[in-house]
Amino acid sequence: MKALYELTKPGITGYVMITAGASAFVGSRGSIDFALALHVILGTGISTAGALALNQYVERDVDALMMRTRGRPLPSGRLSPAQGLATATVLLVGGIIYLALSSGWRPATIAAASAIAYLTIYTPLKTRSYIATLAGAIPGALPTLIGWTAATHAFEPAGLALFGIAYLWQLPHVLGLAWMLRDDYAKVGFKLIPEGGERVIGLHMVLATAVLVPTSLSPTLLGYTGAWYATGAFILSTGFLLMAVTAGWNMTDGAARGVFFSSLLYHPLLLSLMVFDTVSL
Repeated sequence: MKALYELTKPGITGYVMITAGASAFVGSRGSIDFALALHVILGTGISTAGALALNQYVERDVDALMMRTRGRPLPSGRLSPAQGLATATVLLVGGIIYLALSSGWRPATIAAASAIAYLTIYTPLKTRSYIATLAGAIPGALPTLIGWTAATHAFEPAGLALFGIAYLWQLPHVLGLAWMLRDDYAKVGFKLIPEGGERVIGLHMVLATAVLVPTSLSPTLLGYTGAWYATGAFILSTGFLLMAVTAGWNMTDGAARGVFFSSLLYHPLLLSLMVFDTVSL
C-alpha cells in the first residue's frame, strides 16, 4: 500500500488539487458550492495521480538509472510493472469519468488533454529537445482551467490569466531543478535545460519571471482580486525575479537552488492571496 501511495506522487498530486480548488474558488468569486468544490478537487487529484503513475510506468527503465528516481516503486521492484500499469489506468480513467459526472464535460476534457499532453508530448520530448520543458509546463498549468471551468462552465480571460501564471511559474522552477540535477539527467539524455551554458539558462529564467510580474497582476486588472492581492503579487513576483537575476548573473548550484526553493514558496503564497482577496459580486 505504501508503494501504491508513492506511485501517485502525493506531494505533486496534492498541490495540483489545491491549485484546481483555488482556481474554482476565484472563478466563482468565492461562492462555489462546497460539494462542487469537493468533486473538482477529488476528480483532479484522482486523474492527476493516474497520469503521474502512468508516467512512472513508461519511464521505469530510465528511472532505474538515476540516483534521484531509482528508489521509486517500479524501478526498486516494490511494485511490478503490471501492478503499476493497472493502478495508473484505473486512476486516470476513473478520475476523468468522475470529473465528467460530477463537474461537467469541460473539466473532464481538460484533465484528459492534460494527461495526453504529459504522456505523449512532454515525456518523449525529454530526451530530444529543451522544448520538452516549454511543452511540459502546459499540462502542469491546466489544473487551473479544470477548476475554473468547473465553477464557471466557460473559458474566460481571468481563467486564462491563472493558467498563464501557473505556466510561467513552472519554467524557472523546472530550470532550477534541472540545473541542480544536470549530472543525473545527463546519464539518461534528458534535455530539460537549453543549450548554451549557464548564461542562456539564466536568461530563460529571467525572461519567464519578468513576464510573470505583470501576468501575476492580471486577476486584479480583470476584477477578480483586490488591492491586497495586487500588492502581495507584485512583491512576491519582484522578489522571484530578483532571485532569477541573481542566478542568471552567476549560475551556481546555490543560485539555482535559491530559484527552485523560491518557486516552491511563490505559487502557494500567490494562490493564498488570491483566495483571501477574491472579489465577490
